[in-house]
Amino acid sequence: MDKQMWIVIAAVALLTVVGFFAFQNMAEDDTTEPPAEENLAEDEKAAENEESESTQTPKEDHTAVQHSEYQGEIAPEFSSEDLLKPPSTNWITHGGDMYNRRYSTLEKINTSNVADLKLEWVTSLGSGLEFKYSAEATPLVYDGIMFNITGADVVQAMDATTGEIIWEYVPQLADGLDTACCGWISRGVGLGDGKVYVGLLDSRLVALDQKTGKVVWETTVDDWEKGYTITAAPLYHDDKVYIGVAGGEYGIRGYLAAYDADMGREIWRTYTVPGPGEVGHDTWPQETDAWLKGGAPIWQTPAIDPELNMIYLSTGNPSPDFDGSQREGDNLFSASILALDLTTGQYKWHFQEVKHDIWDMDAPNPVILFDVEMDGETRKGLGQAGKTGWVYLLDRSNGEPLVGIEDKPVPQDERQKTAETQPYPVGDSFVPQSITEEMLKEDLGEDFEYQVADIFTPFWDEPVTITPSPQGGANWPPSAYNPETELFYVLGNWTYFAFAHYEGDEANEYKEGQNWIGSVMQPIQNAPNRGTVTAIDVKTNKIVWQKQWDDLAYSGVLTTSGDLVFVGHNDGRIIAYDATNGEQLWEFMTDAGANAPPMTYEVDGKQYISIFSGGNSLAGTQHGDKIYTFSLEGQYATLEDVPDDGINSSPFFKDTDNENGQGQTEAPEGDAVVQEGLKIYENNCLACHGAEGVGGHNGPKLNNLDWTKEELIAQVKNGSGNMPPFEGSLSEEEINAVVEYLESLINKDK
Repeated sequence: MDKQMWIVIAAVALLTVVGFFAFQNMAEDDTTEPPAEENLAEDEKAAENEESESTQTPKEDHTAVQHSEYQGEIAPEFSSEDLLKPPSTNWITHGGDMYNRRYSTLEKINTSNVADLKLEWVTSLGSGLEFKYSAEATPLVYDGIMFNITGADVVQAMDATTGEIIWEYVPQLADGLDTACCGWISRGVGLGDGKVYVGLLDSRLVALDQKTGKVVWETTVDDWEKGYTITAAPLYHDDKVYIGVAGGEYGIRGYLAAYDADMGREIWRTYTVPGPGEVGHDTWPQETDAWLKGGAPIWQTPAIDPELNMIYLSTGNPSPDFDGSQREGDNLFSASILALDLTTGQYKWHFQEVKHDIWDMDAPNPVILFDVEMDGETRKGLGQAGKTGWVYLLDRSNGEPLVGIEDKPVPQDERQKTAETQPYPVGDSFVPQSITEEMLKEDLGEDFEYQVADIFTPFWDEPVTITPSPQGGANWPPSAYNPETELFYVLGNWTYFAFAHYEGDEANEYKEGQNWIGSVMQPIQNAPNRGTVTAIDVKTNKIVWQKQWDDLAYSGVLTTSGDLVFVGHNDGRIIAYDATNGEQLWEFMTDAGANAPPMTYEVDGKQYISIFSGGNSLAGTQHGDKIYTFSLEGQYATLEDVPDDGINSSPFFKDTDNENGQGQTEAPEGDAVVQEGLKIYENNCLACHGAEGVGGHNGPKLNNLDWTKEELIAQVKNGSGNMPPFEGSLSEEEINAVVEYLESLINKDK
């Protein structure tokens, strides 16, 4: 037989064998004896239990949906030169460049024509609308494609000229995640080497394919159940991704880490609370483990100077926030500016803004690097705006003051183990730091009966009211530096908070993974909230101009070569000022709190200005889910001019619910209304008031209120002070349910 015939015979034999075994398997399946009746009953019972435990099929850890073809170029392995260049066509890092200056060389939109700016496009992103979420992200743009992340950690790629959504990435965050101290937020994403880098709130770092949004790699940074979270935007440089951890209100030990951008492997990690044998460890008690839960989180994206081979960051509060009695010493490197070796992460230098902080006056504002000529010499400068109300100006090569900083004696309390002195920068503060007689009378009222004091005044069992507060001064909203005006632009808050420490208070006790602030702080009810927009000369640290608002300044700053400064306002406006003198030149009203930093880019010769306007929990602003983008050729002067079909929207429903788990917040079992009220509380009240009404950031303690049900309902409906009204956003049934839960807190210890 010839070769062809042998091949045919072999094929027939193979098919016969395969068919035989397939038939046998089918026969076995068909003739399998049914289980005994008792086994059948057990199976049915198990199925019923399984169905009662979860009526949903398990959700994927990651979902990526492609809506249209990706048309842009893929981001390269950006060089140091690429990342240091002030943004123009693209905006490729969170701060615009690796210096975090938020300054663009674009000038087609300038002081002469910014009044003609109109809305070009608006896109509804479809997530992060619940009150627990905050929209704080700065979008990135590369080759005409925009990348943004919502407070629900949903990432979307959009056409930067139209707002059309190209792909969407939805993570399934950890079930029962409840260790986010200050609301559910993300401040942005990173970009480089064809990947979009995402820090998830549950302490994971993920790399997405730039063209599809699909996961390339994922690594667990730390354990969210211990209080570790991520809110900062990752920074890409030299095939590495840099990210820090948040969680200072949970007794974590903060750190910055570098990861391999190709696979997510950790390269180095440097703790912001030094251990035995490390520089700064002697500023913590030597006989306890206070340093292991010493806080000093990292809320923001670091800055890099590749020439000096240093990476710079600022840190948050020591833990517990408001109780220094168990952590004697300066508590390095909390409330500090820290410089590390870029290659190894080793310590280079530090400057501590607040020693032994007991007021949560830390440093969450991003570090900014700049070069400036002073006394005929080009100086390598660094600026950081603190919650204290000062800008700290340093030489970034060695950490020495650029303008001048004086160490001055401050009031003492041996129970709080207070530091003897605190640093006072030479120059102007951008918010008040003392309560004058006039402020006491006009802002607090003539019948205000509690002690008022200056900055750095300690407290113990009697409430002490001071300003600025844990809201700032400068909070997280990024500042900006314009090398043409040589001005540093900063947003500040001017509010009044009272502090007290009570022995035996639940807030004093450390429990892993639970809120631990050590004392009580709360805003003074009915006192005004004010904000400032300030331009400061970096050569003198003196104010050049300042705008004062009757609300918190809680967004961030963009400045451009067009002599412009753009900021967002709590009431929904995006505002443009003359960068040289502060004159307001333009504004546009969005439909939610404009609580994220504006940014700019250019496509095909057209300059755009964009802002993610979605509201903020801690600012108490109206929530939304839209990105607004403007140009001189835009069509719409107001949002009302936009037709219904003129707003882009996501065609994909994003299931971001992760509330099946029960975390540290509890409600009495068996009461369905109270259980429902707990869920509503977690989504709307937790960030400000804390778990079980204790340890929040902007609101008073709730478990010791002496209010009637009618008073609670009225407060939830109407709001007051920092608290927004919830009538309209919550139904009558939801308001009644959350009030039932509040009553359970009030009655818990009675």
